[in-house]
Order: sequence, then structure tokens, then C-alpha cells
Amino acid sequence: MNNSSPLSVAADDVEWSEEADVIVVGLGIAGATAAIEAARAGAEVVALERLGAGGGAASMSGGFIYLGGGTALQHALGFDDSVESMKAFMKAALGPGVDEAKIDAYCDGSVEHYDWLVEAGVVFAEAFWGEPGWEPPHGEGLMYSGGENAAPFLATIAPAPRGHLPRRHETGDADQAGGYMLMKPLLELVEELGVRTHDNTRVQALVVDGDGRVVGVVSRSFGEDRAIRARRGVVLAAGSFAYDDAMLRDHAPHIEGRPAASIESHDGSAILMAQALGAATAHMDATEVAIFCDPQIMARGILVNGQGQRFINEDTYPGRIGQATLLKQGGEAFVVLDEDAYEEALTTDSTTAFLRTPPKWVCESVGELETEIGLPVGALSSTIELYNTHAELGSDPLFGKKAQWLRPIGTPIAAYDLRGSTGGFTLGGLKTTVDSEVLHVSGAPIAGLYAAGRCTSGVCAGGYASGASIGDGSFFGRRAGVSAAAG
Repeated sequence: MNNSSPLSVAADDVEWSEEADVIVVGLGIAGATAAIEAARAGAEVVALERLGAGGGAASMSGGFIYLGGGTALQHALGFDDSVESMKAFMKAALGPGVDEAKIDAYCDGSVEHYDWLVEAGVVFAEAFWGEPGWEPPHGEGLMYSGGENAAPFLATIAPAPRGHLPRRHETGDADQAGGYMLMKPLLELVEELGVRTHDNTRVQALVVDGDGRVVGVVSRSFGEDRAIRARRGVVLAAGSFAYDDAMLRDHAPHIEGRPAASIESHDGSAILMAQALGAATAHMDATEVAIFCDPQIMARGILVNGQGQRFINEDTYPGRIGQATLLKQGGEAFVVLDEDAYEEALTTDSTTAFLRTPPKWVCESVGELETEIGLPVGALSSTIELYNTHAELGSDPLFGKKAQWLRPIGTPIAAYDLRGSTGGFTLGGLKTTVDSEVLHVSGAPIAGLYAAGRCTSGVCAGGYASGASIGDGSFFGRRAGVSAAAG
């Protein structure tokens, strides 16, 4: 492997400037939890953070963590959940092609992981939000965050809310969101445990010995290159490739130019460094897709494609709507609703109320709206006629929308143009074991190399639920820290 790639360096060719038992690359949710567990296992830990401070994308997110199986918060709010129901939902909703071993481990350990987060200082408000939305508007700690209580899952899998949101903290006029309040105690714990943190430090290459074992990294800080030795292991936790256009063109071109819920340091560098050593990847084409529309508006109307036809139940998880819109409808979608539904939506609380701009088209008849949008003549009219026929009976035989959201669409009638209203982030990455060992294309672990978070292919293989990334990253980040410390 000597000089085989600029992303990997032979140990004989470097002069060590520092050493530790474990090196953690990236200090977002996966890196922080890895550093904590490695330090608690007795390892000397160095964490290398590319930005000016730790936190990563998680600190700027809403902060959802997907947990279940009977957490203390679920019990406190009167919800029954089982590990088996959680497994069934995740395997049905996050595929196709999910890593069932990872989902099994994640669900089996979910209650313990919740308790671990609470013990680490993360606080969850004992309040439930049951309305459609991306996030609860008042800082409620529990919410349905994956469409568990909607078709097609509701009919076969017992639903339970599993979106756990850290409590927001108000200081003066500022509202510090859940992601910040998740990362704050974890980063404080990293410091308390004596982890040496180097900010503004970018890892350039992995260092390998003559046996192919990863034994350190080469980093750069303010123009200076330094080689840092890892006596036991290196943990990669440097995020996704959502901001690398070349990798997006190769693997997920549908979101090129429209990244969301990620940060610019998510450039795929961790994936590329591991690939230089022969690491395997999985589901590199998989992406979550956000749709920039208020779920309260979508649930009260109908979503139609460029042919004027419905394509999904509008009361489901909005991320599922975003994926269906971009991946199956080519990004062509319109929300159609009448004046009464629009006025009702405006009275509800929502974290996305800023998206409640006036509709693009407002018409006195369905036929007029059809013409204004440019839909095929008769297409929208027939869609609404069929929808109204069944809505009057309280049913939706096409997509299973729940009765509480079914109401015939009248006039005046309006529509939102959702073309170009999607953005996403990547879900695929390095293939790892349930103990966060990075796998070679041969199927064997690469000695000394571990990974967690969005640089890996975790519990999501295509579908998504809000909180799955932070949940996956924190859970398998902990396992990466334990494995690396064991060496």
C-alpha cells in the first residue's frame, strides 16, 4: 500500500507529531458519542474537527432522535410501543434493502440509548404533538416523525410516536433549537472526559502500516501538515457527501445543486479516504428529500403531479412526500385545496408557518384552475370528482388517507406550485458492521478503521424518518468508540 493513493500514506513515510489511543475524525453527533465512549473505556482520545467548533450538522438541525420500543418518554405520555413493532416499521419504511442486523441492534438498544442520552444531560420535554408537521411548534418532546400513523404502515404495524426532540432552551429573545440542545451537553461531556480536541483541523489521509492496518492520520491546520498516530483505532465521523458535486453526479444526481439539512464540510472526504483502502460502500444513491411546504396545508388538500393525478396520501410524513415528488414524479407536484381548507390551515400552529405564502393560483372553478396550471384538460377535474366521491363517505381507497383529513374540495379553489421545492441529503456511505468496523470490499473488516454517522450506510437504505440520522449516528457512534478503544 506504500504511496498507493494521496488519500492514504504508508507509516514508514511519516514522522509522528502526536499520538493517542483513538483518533476521532469529526465532532458532530457520531464523533461526539464515539469520543465519549472511547474515553469512558479508558482510551486516550484525540478529536479532530474541521470547523471552528464541534457540533456538525446535528447542532444546526431540529434535533429529532428516532427512538422507541418503550422509552421513558413514551411511557410518561401514555404510548405503548414494542421493539418488534419498531423493527417492523423501520424495515418497511427505510428500505428497500435495509441492513436488518443494524436495525435489529438499533431497536434492541433503543431504550438503553434513550437512557444514555438523558444521563449525558439531554433533556426531553414531557409533551406530545400530534398534528402534521416537520417539527413540534412549541418544543414538545415527542411526535410521529416517519408516517407511522398513516398509510400504508398504519394498517399492518402498530403505530407509536418515536420522534424524540430535545427540549429547546430560551435565553432572552433567542430560541435555541433541539439540535443545539442535543449537542451542547454531549460536547461538554467530551471536554469533561479529557478528550483533546483540535478545531480547524482537516484530515487529509489515513496512515497504514505494512500489514494494511490503519495506524493514524495526516491532518492539516492553517497550512501545516501533522501526522497523528492512533495506537488502537481511527473513527471516521466526518459526515455525508451532500456538498461534493462530483460524488453527487456519480451517485445521487437528483439532489445535485439542492442540498438541505447538511453542511458544507460534508464533502465525502471520509468516504473517499476509506475507499482508497478498499472500503466497500452501500446505497450511495439513497437520499432523504425535504419538500418545502407546510404539512398542515398538504394534509387538508390533495397533491397532484404534472398529469393532474394524485400520487400519495397527503397526511403522511412530509419527507416521504418529498421523496415521492422528486424521485417518482420528477419533481412535478401541486397542492390543491379550497378556501375553507386554506383558512383552516392558517389557524394552526406550525414551525413551517413561514411557508404559508399565498397560493400561486386562485380560481372560481376546477376547470379554470386546470387551465391556469397547464394540466391536461379534464385531468384535475376527474381527480377531484373521484376524491370528493369517496371523501363524502369518509374513505380514500386509492391511498388510504385518514378520515379526519378527508373533506370534499369545493370552490373557490387554489393551488401551490411545488416544482423546485425539494432539497435533500445523502444516506449512503461506507459499509460497516453492527460494531462500526469499516468493511473492505472482500467483506473483511479493515483493521484499525471504524466509522459512524452520515459517512456510513446506516439504518436507512432509501426511505427515511426524521431522527433516523441523529439516532443512527449517535447509536453507532457509541459502538465505534467502544470498538476503537478495544483496538
